[in-house]
Amino acid sequence: MSHAVSHAAAPDQPTVGATPDPPTADPAGEWDAWRAERARSLTSPTGNLALVETRWLPAGELPDLEAARAGQPAHVTVTTVRRTDLVTGEPEFGLRFWDAESPAIRHFEHTDTFTHDPDWVLDATFTPVPGARRVAFEHIRDNGGTRDLVVPGDITLTVDGRAYTLSAFDDDGTLLLVFGDPTNGDTTYGAGRFLFVTRTGDDRVRLDFNRAFVPPCGYSDQYNCPMPPRQNRFHLPVRAGEKLPVFRDGFPAQY
Repeated sequence: MSHAVSHAAAPDQPTVGATPDPPTADPAGEWDAWRAERARSLTSPTGNLALVETRWLPAGELPDLEAARAGQPAHVTVTTVRRTDLVTGEPEFGLRFWDAESPAIRHFEHTDTFTHDPDWVLDATFTPVPGARRVAFEHIRDNGGTRDLVVPGDITLTVDGRAYTLSAFDDDGTLLLVFGDPTNGDTTYGAGRFLFVTRTGDDRVRLDFNRAFVPPCGYSDQYNCPMPPRQNRFHLPVRAGEKLPVFRDGFPAQY
C-alpha cells in the first residue's frame, strides 16, 4: 500500500507452512543489525526522511514523470503514487518528490528505542479468513475518513491476561500490524506504531515488538498513515521497539 508504508524496512518472511523458527543464538545482535538497517533506510535517497512533497493530481489526470523530473536537481527523485478517492471511489494519482538532501535528513540524529526485551517476542495464532475481507482503517490525514484495507485473517493472543483479536492488513504480501498502546503521545509516536508480522507456520505467527517502528508519518508530513483500529489497541504499555525520532538544532519533528 504505497501511500501508507512505502520504504519501510521489513524482515524476511519464512515460507508459510514451515515449522516455527528456533530461537536465534543472538537475538539482541540481530536487533542491533535491524536498527542499523532502519537508520540506513530512513536516510536513503527515497527513505521516509527524504519525502518532501506528495502532489495529488486532478481527477482523471495521469502523472507525467518525464515532465515532473524536468529541471529537478540530481538529488531529487520523482515517483508516482496511487490511492482511492474517498468520495468517488475512483483511483487518484499523484507524484512524490524525494530529496536526498532534505532538511529532515540533514537534521536527523537517530530514533530513540526501548532496550531490547525478549519478553516482547510473542507467538500467536493466525486464522485465515476466506475471501478478500476488508476492514476500515482511519488515516491520519483524512479528517476522520476511513479507507478499507485487506485483512487476510485474525491474529489471536493473550497479553497480560487479556485476550486480543488483532487485524493486520496485507502490505504487498506481508502482514502489517498497526497498533496502539498507552505509551502513544508520551514516549512513542502519538498515532501508534507499525510492526511487520512473521508467519512461522500455517496457523502461527510471531510478533517481535522489539521491531515495532515509528510510521512514515513520524518522519514526513507527506504521508497518510493508517491509525490503529479499536481491536489493535493494547491496555498495557508496550515498552519495546522504537520510541520517537530525534532531530538536531530544533528541527520540528512530526509528532
